[in-house]
Amino acid sequence: AWCPLSPAGAQTTQLLVQPPWTPAVLWDRVTLTCQGSGTRGDTTWYKDGKRWGQEKRDTFFVTKKGTYECHRPRTGRSPAVNVSDDWLVLQVPARALLEGDAVTLRCRG
Repeated sequence: AWCPLSPAGAQTTQLLVQPPWTPAVLWDRVTLTCQGSGTRGDTTWYKDGKRWGQEKRDTFFVTKKGTYECHRPRTGRSPAVNVSDDWLVLQVPARALLEGDAVTLRCRG
């Protein structure tokens, strides 16, 4: 599995998914939280690559499928998170995985 590496001590913007499984699906009642340095609420959201109107909120409940990203002034843009409305999914934990890790898979529909 691939794990992004950054310079020692470098902070990045993270987009956290709740419940913490990927791919995320709408019927799981998904909440996204943007984490990065800077003033609380100083978050810009993007949906499908375009700036999107959930300004000044660090957390929100997803109601439409799409690809979501967030931006924080000091730490930049987060990796993208895709939220689908597929009726059958094979999910893995939404965290960095390393080769050799034991992983629980969930097949859900």
